[in-house]
Amino acid sequence: MSGHHWQGKRVTVAGLGVSGIPAAKVLHGLGAVVTVVNDGDDERARAQAAELQAEGISVRLGDGATLPKGTELVVTAPGWKPDKPLFAAAAEAGVEVWGDVELAWRLRGLDGKEAAPWLAVTGTNGKTTTVRMLASILEAAGLKTAAVGNIGVSLLDAVLGDEKYDVLAVELSSYQLHWAPSLRAHSAAVLNLAPDHLDWHGSMEAYAADKGRIYEGNRVACVYNAADPATEDLVRAADVEEGCRAIGFTLSAPGPSQLGVVEGLLVDRAFVPDRQRQAQELAEVADVQPPAPHNIANALAAAALARAYGVEPSAVRDGLRAFRPDAHRIEHVAEVDGVAYVDDSKATNTHAAEASLAAYEPIVWIAGGLAKGATFDELVRKSAKRLRGVVLIGADRELIRDALARHAPEVPVVDLDRTDTGAMPAAVREAAGLARPGDTVLLAPACASMDMFVNYNKRGEAFADAVRELAAERA
Repeated sequence: MSGHHWQGKRVTVAGLGVSGIPAAKVLHGLGAVVTVVNDGDDERARAQAAELQAEGISVRLGDGATLPKGTELVVTAPGWKPDKPLFAAAAEAGVEVWGDVELAWRLRGLDGKEAAPWLAVTGTNGKTTTVRMLASILEAAGLKTAAVGNIGVSLLDAVLGDEKYDVLAVELSSYQLHWAPSLRAHSAAVLNLAPDHLDWHGSMEAYAADKGRIYEGNRVACVYNAADPATEDLVRAADVEEGCRAIGFTLSAPGPSQLGVVEGLLVDRAFVPDRQRQAQELAEVADVQPPAPHNIANALAAAALARAYGVEPSAVRDGLRAFRPDAHRIEHVAEVDGVAYVDDSKATNTHAAEASLAAYEPIVWIAGGLAKGATFDELVRKSAKRLRGVVLIGADRELIRDALARHAPEVPVVDLDRTDTGAMPAAVREAAGLARPGDTVLLAPACASMDMFVNYNKRGEAFADAVRELAAERA
């Protein structure tokens, strides 16, 4: 798509913020006539609007429902729900709606140079970790890369900036995929599927379908989770290029066209000359930090995408060894009186909490927050045998308490009946009272944090501070 295409084109950008403002500036710079519409009209929005207006971009605050006259294209922030009136008006007028990912995809190669291919990752949980692992592996292979998309460098900066990349490791949310109809990745992975954001998508089927868009048009490999049949179903449904392969990853011994684990080794039976009889060692399980089961699965998915791109086994090993996860993802905080304290505040839904709980035993579990419509029976039933005790905090803690009464009635439960930020030190002290040497006190809330904290980072920091205070007292 050449720069001439945009001269005078009337584009409406829906939403201010981390994607809307860069999109508006880029389109304006290409010569488009840009109008930004935004639902909010608060002090922050007015400041953002003033910044854009100073560059000659029109902004309408407090009116995100009306399609500006003459609009030829809408570019939306990914979080705007598909049922908003603006999009209904666009559909009636025959106007396309793109997200920021679609815009970035269409603008690749605008400078006339060959565009870097995309290795794309989505899933309910593990996206950020897997993409950062993938970027670390690609860097170890000597490739110029960046972790982009729903993480790190913005996609628009990556495709239009002065930095030229060999390949991009791209994290994509279901929201972003919904608004990216023409995306065609080199290779892509869906890590897992569990109910999430159903209020936005409307149903589990619609959520899964949006995740599955990541496979459309893949050239080399569609990577799926062999333990999650829904991800393989998405591969089967995808329209891919001739010769594109389905590549599974598993925590068990791999079959042909899979990556898996054998006697403490990560091995490849997909990208080898004779996958019926041959396997290639990639790394040791110990090279993955932390070596929790779901993190090993993330490493295998990252390795599969890197191998699909032609990366050598030694780079997989070196990249995994160099990688360190972000804070608040199964992060060991301290050991106090023989009890390990682990912060997995990022476990904001039941699927993530289940993976976290599966990594330890016995556990004193700190849980609760905003349930976002989730139910907890399956999580508690699967994890009951690992639980030494449970400490509950947050607005929707009674949902977890009721599930514990049904499926783990013998497990001691402390219900703090609190939603203030000061509840976390109390929760840590209650957990310490339930724990025995050799146990793990695990913050894996299975809920969002906004009832008590600004975000999951602040929740994790409060937990870590409380643990360090406990350690200082008992030193």
